Amino acid sequence: MAELKYMSGFGNEHSSEDPRCPGALPQGQNSPQVCPYGLYAEQLSGSAFTCPRSSNKRSWLYRILPSVCHKPFQPLGQGYLTHNWDETEPEPNQLRWKPFEILAASQRKLDFVTGLYTLCGAGEPRSRNGLAVHVFTCNTSMVNRCFYNSDGDFLIVPQQGKLLITTEFGKLLVEPNEICVIQQGMRFSVEVFGETRGYILEIYGVHFELPDLGPIGANGLANPRDFLVPVAWYEDRQVAEGYTVINKYQGKLFTAQQACSPFNVVAWHGNYTPYKYDLSNFMVINATAFDHADPSIFTVLTAKSTRPGVAIADFVIFPPRWAVATNTFRPPYYHRNCMSEFMGLIKGHYEAKEQGFLPGGATLHSMMTPHGPDAECFEKASTSKLEPERVAEGTMAFMFESSLSLAVSKWGLATCLDKTYYKCWEPLKSHFSPKRK
Repeated sequence: MAELKYMSGFGNEHSSEDPRCPGALPQGQNSPQVCPYGLYAEQLSGSAFTCPRSSNKRSWLYRILPSVCHKPFQPLGQGYLTHNWDETEPEPNQLRWKPFEILAASQRKLDFVTGLYTLCGAGEPRSRNGLAVHVFTCNTSMVNRCFYNSDGDFLIVPQQGKLLITTEFGKLLVEPNEICVIQQGMRFSVEVFGETRGYILEIYGVHFELPDLGPIGANGLANPRDFLVPVAWYEDRQVAEGYTVINKYQGKLFTAQQACSPFNVVAWHGNYTPYKYDLSNFMVINATAFDHADPSIFTVLTAKSTRPGVAIADFVIFPPRWAVATNTFRPPYYHRNCMSEFMGLIKGHYEAKEQGFLPGGATLHSMMTPHGPDAECFEKASTSKLEPERVAEGTMAFMFESSLSLAVSKWGLATCLDKTYYKCWEPLKSHFSPKRK
């Protein structure tokens, strides 16, 4: 595979044209009477036209044929995608899932779309407020098929196997320990190289932003220059048997047929693009005196709500770092939270639960549901010698944290659920003694 090229910068105004067609971008205007090379101009808007300039998102695409050239959409079977949060009773318990099973291609061929499963969520796409958490387990590449989401943005976290994602803007190679965001309306196709698994955070009505840094200052956390955007690439390909376009609209899937590849964009410019980010580039901020800082210092991306400081969703990671706090219980403390916390593990062993929480699995701690280190972690951290140490070496855990109360899908309550999770806290014992200060 030839090495892919990218442009850097989060939310930047980018422009790109396939080197096979120099001068494909119109100069001085967006929609000339006749575009270079006989291309069609098409705008993709990610925000209302009248949004403030600072939050206005749009890109202009110059393509061989406009995306309107397709047959009518027809309903497609839903599989295990849902946004019906009333299909199960509320579940307030601590939940943990074992690694989600990946079927071998010899058992059943599953591509990125047919291998999508909804785990939990809240809100719904018609009102443009809410989120859903999905997992994908697939073993087959998408061939003459593409997908786009009319409901919201996908933040994709691969855990096993790399993804070669072809988009209308170009190609992205995304491997474990990287993430990518495919924003609302962008068509893409996923090629895999064996058994593949990962997590998806879908948000409705807003887009991901870099969190404000406040007292941290100008630098830190995820730096804007480390976000990578693809360069233009096109194919002028007719598909005799028909190319299938799959659309997720109001939580349901639809398909339409067209005669050509949708990846026929020769040039583009704008600030509404897909992008990827390598989690190893995250600049960790941490406590260097005492106590345990809140996990908000590990926020990579945020999707803000209308309430200042309250997110519909934050994407948070727990990367390798130094722990140096004095006279401090260093793992995460026991807590109850007004937020919902969904965690996944990409690789390694999570510091607060080295047993049971495995790569490819997940946990959900709902609003005000107590959680924290297991008994083994508590005893070890309470008696260990306090000296500077590397935490989470070889590990990458993440959290989707939300101000919404998440409901678990029927599939989520029936699949890979670890019904012994609560037992990890049963060995905790009282150390209280009125005579001991």
